[in-house]
Amino acid sequence: MKFMLIVKATADSEAGVMPSTELLTAMGAYNEELVRAGVLLGGEGLHPSSRGARVHFDGRARRVADGPFAAPDELIAGFWLIQARSLEEAVEWVKRVPNPDGSQSQIEIRQVFDAADFGEALTPELQAAEEQLREQVAGRH
Repeated sequence: MKFMLIVKATADSEAGVMPSTELLTAMGAYNEELVRAGVLLGGEGLHPSSRGARVHFDGRARRVADGPFAAPDELIAGFWLIQARSLEEAVEWVKRVPNPDGSQSQIEIRQVFDAADFGEALTPELQAAEEQLREQVAGRH
């Protein structure tokens, strides 16, 4: 199963405060541990919402709202994508995320949909088209 580990934003991350050398070192060691265990599929940090935008959909209409956005704890500051056998295993990995300065933060864990989760709605033709797109993306990287 794939899980996205969603690092929630904080007032500091939304203000553009960069992580300390200590935190970068600890995160690098944690990422190495994920790689050695064979569970890391990807992960990145995100710029503050002030450098982003949201596109709102209403039927055919589209409206763009520039950041920043309110409530940092509802925003995303970064993520990991991991492969784990269960939600419990993903939770155990998140419990090991470093927090060297002891500040309050949170990480949300969400399972990524797998083709089988869509049941009969994902026809063999749609599944083949999806697999072809994934192969094209993988070929570019």
